[in-house]
Amino acid sequence: MAVFNFGSINIDHVYSVPHFVQPGETLSSSGYQSILGGKGANQSVALAKANNQVFHVGAIGATDSAFKNQMVEAGVNCELVRELSDVASGHAIIQVTPDAENNIILFGGANQTLSDDHIATALAKAKSGDWVLLQNETNAIDTVIEEAHKRSLNIAFNPAPMTDSVKQLPLNKLTLLIVNEVEAEQLTGEADVEAIKRSLTSNYPDTKILLTLGKAGVWFVAGDEEEFCPAFKVEALDTTAAGDTFIGFFLAAYQANANIADALKYSCAASALAVMKAGAAPSIPSVNEVEQFLKNHN
Repeated sequence: MAVFNFGSINIDHVYSVPHFVQPGETLSSSGYQSILGGKGANQSVALAKANNQVFHVGAIGATDSAFKNQMVEAGVNCELVRELSDVASGHAIIQVTPDAENNIILFGGANQTLSDDHIATALAKAKSGDWVLLQNETNAIDTVIEEAHKRSLNIAFNPAPMTDSVKQLPLNKLTLLIVNEVEAEQLTGEADVEAIKRSLTSNYPDTKILLTLGKAGVWFVAGDEEEFCPAFKVEALDTTAAGDTFIGFFLAAYQANANIADALKYSCAASALAVMKAGAAPSIPSVNEVEQFLKNHN
């Protein structure tokens, strides 16, 4: 099975800072990198590194084709990525502190140019059993969900960054909803984890839920079925792509019909390895690295 990821491609401008810059403050950075990022690109790279076939559907500024090439080198099929001569690439300004916390400013750019034609061309390639993956960094999310649902494709959605518009989307048509604790609180109005789970399963009874809790771990909920997996305790350097890595590796394992408990542990291991390296896409581990990590942490 393949994943068609309608996702962002960002150029991440990453600055190492002693603390997040304050209003009116000028702050010197001790380090700078310009690297491939964006939740969409990160998740596509994670899927590819997890040995899952993935087609990325999106756009990038024509002058930044080198970043698309990085995705291709990682194993992502980018034939559905359009290069635009009149729109700047999406990009992010990221501050990273010594304790691995990050602060991000996004500019959508080419990520906001998905057209009906582009969507139709991509979905025409999908086959029964394939997945559509979405985040909240592109336009036309409602259209993609509706069109994918009409074709009886599996749909996974990670509404990050969370906005009020997410509540207006046809979330009942999703196969899998992936949210962290903050996003889930904004979506449900609940603060307690148990209350969040009850609200999500009540509102979207046919949708499976992945509720990630950062250092605490992750819940998988499908109706009355629940499975919890604690996070691995590691020394974090940069948490930028941790969630995206988890999503890519989980979806790959889930498509391969892995036991849910094993899929969660596998994905948590991948995420743990990602936070131990700097950067977004460059921090995503290989399958061999994940398997070795699991052997060392049994």
